[in-house]
Amino acid sequence: TIARRASSHHAFLSDLPEAEPGLEELVAPAAEGDPRPIDPVLRALDIIISASILLVLSPLLALIALVIALDSGRPVLYRGARVGRAGHLFWMYKFRTLKPDAETRLGPYYGEELTRRTEEERTRIGGVLRKTHLDEVPQLWNVLRGDMAVVGPRPIRPAFYADLCREIPQYWQRLVVRPGVTGFAQTRITREESWADKLAHDMEYIADRSVSLYVQVLLATVAKVLGRGQPTS
Repeated sequence: TIARRASSHHAFLSDLPEAEPGLEELVAPAAEGDPRPIDPVLRALDIIISASILLVLSPLLALIALVIALDSGRPVLYRGARVGRAGHLFWMYKFRTLKPDAETRLGPYYGEELTRRTEEERTRIGGVLRKTHLDEVPQLWNVLRGDMAVVGPRPIRPAFYADLCREIPQYWQRLVVRPGVTGFAQTRITREESWADKLAHDMEYIADRSVSLYVQVLLATVAKVLGRGQPTS
């Protein structure tokens, strides 16, 4: 069933939205999960990698937060509700690269239209953060919390998930693992590809997940970031 992460006394963490109508029934099959012996090993890698990167980059992250605040004010972090493993809702964090309240204006769009409108909402420092992918680093906090994995299907907004589960009956199968900071689909195809095509790549990773495949996706992500620009979201 749909649940929300345990709340915090801090309002920034606690006021998750309610699940979209009908979403609970659509994702219920994912509650049983698909546990594999390799999963604890992959989780250990998640913790080691995310903690190490956050520690090493902490001075840079503090500087980025200061620059964002000076450039376009607060909040420094963007947060968006996402559907996680077994249908649990959680807040996903990034450095804010768009104008304040941009997601409210972008909410109804995806695909090519979302890409176009997103560029119109970009801040000055946001363009730099997107090109270097440093805006994604706060998601490693989600990894440490257990909301996400380093590698897995990208998390989807609740508003889209209900519709996608109705359009593609197998879509709930993405929820048997934690969503990822990067994934198989993100290293292979563009944002404009169909949801069904993205699902096929996600399901390939879920079915074949292993340490070697995990490392393969990480290396492909690094190559894409350094060599060919922006991975898709």
